[in-house]
Amino acid sequence: MDDAAAYADAYNKALALLARREYSRRDLARRLAARGLDADAIESALDRLVEQGFQNDERFAGAFARTRAAAGYGPVRIRAELCGDGVADEMIEAALESCETDWPQLATELAQRRFAGKNPAEPAVQRKLLGFLLRRGFAQSDAYAALRSLSGREDSV
Repeated sequence: MDDAAAYADAYNKALALLARREYSRRDLARRLAARGLDADAIESALDRLVEQGFQNDERFAGAFARTRAAAGYGPVRIRAELCGDGVADEMIEAALESCETDWPQLATELAQRRFAGKNPAEPAVQRKLLGFLLRRGFAQSDAYAALRSLSGREDSV
């Protein structure tokens, strides 16, 4: 396959992927490479897609952060996932700010749904609740605030 055909193949496959949802540049390159496409053709195609505005890491980060926050994930996990997708730190911070999510409130709502009917005064329930919220990516302070809210106490746990 000549260079022009390899470029066209990479460009068309990347465009088809982007037609379905947003991708980070790194994830898109990884997916195209997994299909056996030429690395130079992939880079050229991605450069062109960025120039044309079809691929944008900032837009991807914002959409990803909003989707994950709506699914009940906290900022620590969202940040780690975006970092793994090769998104720059300043774009990650901007994406998390654009969510306009009250993280302690989200953690509390999630805890209320997940642990409804359970006694939050029991140490085993407290451990499970804190572990659940930390695995979901909430800061430790938000997890403890949710526990205090669930147990109806505003003092420290």
